[in-house]
Amino acid sequence: MREFFLYGLNSGLLPKAPGTWGSIVGAIIGYFILMILPQSTLFLLTIFITVIAVKEINIYEKQTGIHDDKRIVIDEIAGMWIAMSLAGGSIVATIFSFIYFRILDIKKPSIIGKIDEKVQGGWGVMGDDLVAGMFAGILSAGSYAIYLKVLN
Repeated sequence: MREFFLYGLNSGLLPKAPGTWGSIVGAIIGYFILMILPQSTLFLLTIFITVIAVKEINIYEKQTGIHDDKRIVIDEIAGMWIAMSLAGGSIVATIFSFIYFRILDIKKPSIIGKIDEKVQGGWGVMGDDLVAGMFAGILSAGSYAIYLKVLN
């Protein structure tokens, strides 16, 4: 059960680009949550799964001896949910969130990279993606606002 959760409904087991697959799973689940619940609920769910994930990752790392196993994608799901909770629930905002989140998660600029390199354990695995999600959400909200202005 731990691996099913940490591997993002087993999307982290897909052979190529597990982080991208985890982000897609996060985007799909997040989109459906936002269809029926407010953004604040998605934000609170992100906090909830983050607390559980940090604890479970710490246990997983002690058992396996592997830090930031690439199969663990619950961090990508949490990062996507942060971005989506800031950007909004439309399909366009979700696409912006996915694009910005993946760029920031892969490139790891500035503090995102420092967290990835220096913080150990569950907070190290989750932290860089949460910060990337925060920046992705801000960028997505701005891009979505510009998108709406262009349409009008």
